[in-house]
Amino acid sequence: MLVCNTSLKILTPYDLYEQCATSFFFELFCFMYVSFRIPGDGRCLFRSVVHGACLRAGKPSPSESIQKELADELRSKVADEFIRRRTDTEWFLEGDFDTYVKQIRKPQAWGGEPELLMCSHVLRMPITVYMSTDSSDGLKIIAEYGQEYGKENPIRVLYHGYGHYDALQMPLTKTKSKWYMKS
Repeated sequence: MLVCNTSLKILTPYDLYEQCATSFFFELFCFMYVSFRIPGDGRCLFRSVVHGACLRAGKPSPSESIQKELADELRSKVADEFIRRRTDTEWFLEGDFDTYVKQIRKPQAWGGEPELLMCSHVLRMPITVYMSTDSSDGLKIIAEYGQEYGKENPIRVLYHGYGHYDALQMPLTKTKSKWYMKS
């Protein structure tokens, strides 16, 4: 989500935060989060994680074509990670392990919890999964992966509950606001 100011300069969420920090919009902005719409092409989990990794590293959001390329690369590494960790992962995958890994290598195959866990190991970064709530809390943490790689500034993804993931950015990641920390 990008916002334009009156000079038609495109603002990132951090630019908006800087402009609003001294205005009456500050309190409103503090409770916002930015969700980046990810195409639903079977790669949404991997695209969301790649997008989040770029944000976490302070890099600009990748273009759609680069995001797709990086997502496919991450998918391949995740499949390899399943194989490396076969004795630890085989028991929680549905069906035959070799068939599962072969299937997850296909670009249209959806990813879920097992793939998020492997993404955290491949990237050596924590990943937090959020879901929207109907209450005033806004977002709820539904899963955390890779806590052994740290707990600060995780990659954040938003799960919509019907098989789709978007990238998520919390503008005030250093502030532990109750609205996004409730579980």
